[in-house]
Amino acid sequence: MSIFTITLNPAVDLSTSVAGVKPGPKLRCGVPQIDPGGGGINVSRAISILGGESRALIAVGGTTGAQLRSLLQAESIDHIPFDVTGETRQSLSVHDDLTGDQYRFIMPGPGWDQQLVDRFLDQIHENAAPGDIVVLSGSAPPGVPVDFPAQLAHALAPTNSRLFVDTSGPALLHLFQSSGNGVDLIRIDMAEAAEVAGRVLPDVRASADYAQQCVQAGVANVIVLARGAEGSVLATQDQRLFCNAADVPVKSKTGAGDSFLAGLTLALSRGEEYATALKWGATAASAAVMTDATSLCRKEDFDRLLSDCVVREV
Repeated sequence: MSIFTITLNPAVDLSTSVAGVKPGPKLRCGVPQIDPGGGGINVSRAISILGGESRALIAVGGTTGAQLRSLLQAESIDHIPFDVTGETRQSLSVHDDLTGDQYRFIMPGPGWDQQLVDRFLDQIHENAAPGDIVVLSGSAPPGVPVDFPAQLAHALAPTNSRLFVDTSGPALLHLFQSSGNGVDLIRIDMAEAAEVAGRVLPDVRASADYAQQCVQAGVANVIVLARGAEGSVLATQDQRLFCNAADVPVKSKTGAGDSFLAGLTLALSRGEEYATALKWGATAASAAVMTDATSLCRKEDFDRLLSDCVVREV
């Protein structure tokens, strides 16, 4: 089973550090690290790090889009470009060496219209192979309708693909307010879960209850709810699983969710059960927080931490 990732709003990620963040004077930064970014792209990158393969469909525009493609080529990421008008966005991450705080500045990206959305859906239909796991990850650019995941699921229906979604904002709220979207799996974090649930989910059991209720309501076949450093919950119609995160030093949380989705998706593409997939996801996320900036997970950390992440029923 092959993996096909989709990134509507990719970015060239710049990360640097400074002695201290304060208003007024020029802040002299360290040498920046430059990486290809955006949810689906990071999922593909992490899959590659973990020894898997995927294809990535990315929307790109302008000179920044050309730079993004060069960065992907340097990492040997198999990708399909989709041309858009305007410049692919940049994002900036600044580490304050004095306080240890991290500041992240995220740009909106070029605007879309319905004609561009329709062309993009056609491109997906042309490139998705029968039985693919299709991963839609990351934010949507301005102009993309909130029901895009449902439109995508409809376009993929003839291919018998499985659609995994990790998004945010209005598109995520729309998914949880609907049923029969055609989405197979949705991943959310604690803050997103509180937003869609309208209340805080205080512990693992409450998270499992809510996730399974959403499955039973037809939101998706599988709901994965990440509880940060605690671990992650996975619920289906008849399963409620929890896997703890490994106890590791945290350098940056950037890319942890994408690494999680990469580990989980790679395991499922190889025919593993949900328990193993959840374990791989939690381990990849644990490995990712140990790295600086947008470096994602490291294979040696993943291998070492795998036994520290234990799955149990809830």
